[in-house]
Amino acid sequence: MKSEGLRFPEAYAAVRAVRPEARMNAGFARQLELYEAMGCRVDATSGLYKCYRLQRLGQQHPELQDLPQEVFAIDPTNTCPASNNEALYRCRKCRRSLFRSSSILTHAEGSGPAAFAHKRIKDPAQRHHDGQDKCTSYFIEPVQWMEPALLGVMEGQLLCPKCTLKLGSFNWHGEQCSCGRWVTPAFQIHKSRVDGIQALPVGGFQIVKT
Repeated sequence: MKSEGLRFPEAYAAVRAVRPEARMNAGFARQLELYEAMGCRVDATSGLYKCYRLQRLGQQHPELQDLPQEVFAIDPTNTCPASNNEALYRCRKCRRSLFRSSSILTHAEGSGPAAFAHKRIKDPAQRHHDGQDKCTSYFIEPVQWMEPALLGVMEGQLLCPKCTLKLGSFNWHGEQCSCGRWVTPAFQIHKSRVDGIQALPVGGFQIVKT
């Protein structure tokens, strides 16, 4: 795939043209599709890679008692200020820094209200009109401050580590976004509970955009 510049289906077909009996399991095929999506390299900063790593973690560590530290994003209160192109998200109540925009895991938009037909959803937040944001939550990678809440349990609430405001919830089996897409695993932060700020350079100074 890398040396010949082939997409995964083309590379697989080329292998089977030489070895018709060659087969691969679904797990390996998914890894190669991910490899292609990352430009035929392993990019640990890619949102796609982070999602895959979290899904594998839930499968490999069903007890969830000892999570590898590398799966947690650094607590933004323990690091230097964000770069100019990176937003910082804070608790809307106490202003405690919670996560950076690089921790947000994007997902393909779901089918909207039709995905909730079996639930007879009546919540206005899940009834959207054209031009409005259909995703009312951010789905992010785990951040260091979440670790005590995650150990030993499959699902629960995510509370602000400073003021205990309910920010959202987590579920290693996944949760459904308001757009209708099922996200697995899910570390869901409601957009209404946080504010995003971004430092923008103006001359020799910086201003904050909310």
